[in-house]
Amino acid sequence: MMNDKTPDEWEVELGQQVRDVRLRQNIDQQRLAEQAGVALNVVKRLEGGKGTTVTSLIKILRALGRVEWLSTLAPAVSISPLQMLHEKPARQRASSTRGTRHV
Repeated sequence: MMNDKTPDEWEVELGQQVRDVRLRQNIDQQRLAEQAGVALNVVKRLEGGKGTTVTSLIKILRALGRVEWLSTLAPAVSISPLQMLHEKPARQRASSTRGTRHV
């Protein structure tokens, strides 16, 4: 189950995903670090599952063209659940039976 992972396990998984994307794009760690504006050891720590700052993660994801990953963390809510509680449901009426008589 997804909720069974420890923070350390999540760091490792995130690092592996970043590494996989980097390798698919055929970029080495040094080049990614330069494009992201971070130190090489930041990329190595992230990919090694040792974590990094949120700022560095954002820079790296932006350099990889994957900044949209961040929007999946907390998608925008279009309707507030509290608002839904206060709204009255639309009235429904029985359809008319024109031309038909019930006996």
